[in-house]
Amino acid sequence: MTAVEQLKTTDTGALPRYREIYDALRQRIVGGAWAPGYRLPGEHELAKSFGCARMTISKALGALAEQRLITRRRRAGTTVNAPRAQESILEIHDIEAELVAAGSAYEYQCLNREIRPASETDAAALGVAAGTPVLWLTGLHRADGRPHALEERLINLQAVPAARRERFTRISPGGWLLQRIPWTDAEHEISALNADAAMARHLGIPRRKACLCIERNTWLGAQRITHVRLIYPCDQHRLIGRFRHKRA
Repeated sequence: MTAVEQLKTTDTGALPRYREIYDALRQRIVGGAWAPGYRLPGEHELAKSFGCARMTISKALGALAEQRLITRRRRAGTTVNAPRAQESILEIHDIEAELVAAGSAYEYQCLNREIRPASETDAAALGVAAGTPVLWLTGLHRADGRPHALEERLINLQAVPAARRERFTRISPGGWLLQRIPWTDAEHEISALNADAAMARHLGIPRRKACLCIERNTWLGAQRITHVRLIYPCDQHRLIGRFRHKRA
């Protein structure tokens, strides 16, 4: 059984010491106190800080490593991992980086920002209980001054409490999350839809024009971080992937 599985199967009584330490260290990483590249104190120092045995610290660090939040190397020490890099078309992409790389001037406009109790729909999207505080955002990505994509996003404030203070006037929510919050899993759903009146108005397109919709859920371990829907006019976005055949 892995360290993470042990964390999940522990009974609901008093938490084991190593799980308390795991939770404390994880919060420092997810909350941004320990940024990507930060070198953690050594096991002896952490053991002294938490008042426990070194073996307990090692077990907590092992669970963090399994979640890919940290990298442990003999002699080199333990460091916080950067958010996972793009690996394919179905990975998480930074719209600003893509547009700038293509030579376009990028701009993000926050259209709506609201902290609200999760509705039943919000709760299902984020895997939280109804009534849990969530952050709802709508925004517009522009390329060279023209509408490029409409974004509708929910952020789980239990997973990302720092988002409560961020106004997203200078950076998009996606870019902000990629820079600060590690993630372990993502799920995409790609579909076509016709623009409704609000989509058409924001994107500057005729109503019922065909659009590409990319809907994505992102997790950190078992906890969902965000749910986002990106809507592109169909003639402004292409999905391209290159694959290598795996020989038997």
